[in-house]
Amino acid sequence: MDYHFKFGVERMCKVFKISKSGFYDWQKRKPSARQLENQQISKEINRVYKASKSRYGSPKITDQLRDNGWQVSRPRVARIMRNEGIRSIVSKKYRGFTTDSKHSLPVAKNHLNREFLADRPGQKWVSDITYIPTKKGWLYLTIIMDLFDRKIIGWALSTQMTTNETVLAAWKMAIVNRPITEPLIFHSDRGVQYASHTFKDKLSQYSVTQSMSRKGNCWDNAVAENYFKILKSELVNHTQFQSILQAKTEVFEFIEIWYNRKRKHSYLGYKTPEQYGKINYLKSA
Repeated sequence: MDYHFKFGVERMCKVFKISKSGFYDWQKRKPSARQLENQQISKEINRVYKASKSRYGSPKITDQLRDNGWQVSRPRVARIMRNEGIRSIVSKKYRGFTTDSKHSLPVAKNHLNREFLADRPGQKWVSDITYIPTKKGWLYLTIIMDLFDRKIIGWALSTQMTTNETVLAAWKMAIVNRPITEPLIFHSDRGVQYASHTFKDKLSQYSVTQSMSRKGNCWDNAVAENYFKILKSELVNHTQFQSILQAKTEVFEFIEIWYNRKRKHSYLGYKTPEQYGKINYLKSA
């Protein structure tokens, strides 16, 4: 609303105790160089924010602006975002999903022992399973991540929790995307799918050392758990999947296009898994 037409300039100046000449001088005043730059930065912030599908907060937006040639500080970006009501949709709340570990199958020792740092590809893989609700029923997502670059190298989305449809399907994708060329530790929780004879035999064929979390200890598989926190807070919690096909399409886009190739990862120095792998692969060779 243009209040000076409703109340009159003279009356408004009296209310705010300023002179009419001061008011008109203010109207004629040109924006400062800082204000003009803030306007341009604001446009860039909105562009990056929309490209992230509202997922990025000020740290990642600041880093992306710097990649684009802007010399900006995080407080400045945060201030502009706050003034314009721009806020990440990501929620900090997350409730994990535990696979069925109530079985009589033998379990492996915790060989990984929370050593989540890997200095080369194909050294340490972690895996987990979570659920995704749709209007047509539950889906179960199995992922395999290489700890070297945090890339999801294998995954499977299924309507059943069988070993063949979950961990074996994800495994088949993983060994195609990243063939095993050296001793590998494969870590997971104690779920029945991972403890199954079928999967254990598959790992043995490749001379892989199987590792499992201690009973009831989700921190032993914290990196895989954290990936599902990202997935839920950036996609699943904000999407009502009307069909299984929609869920599969959007999960594919999230993993293969967004997470692996576009999403900046704070652990990787705000590089994407794809970027980090390319930069550091030769160093590790």
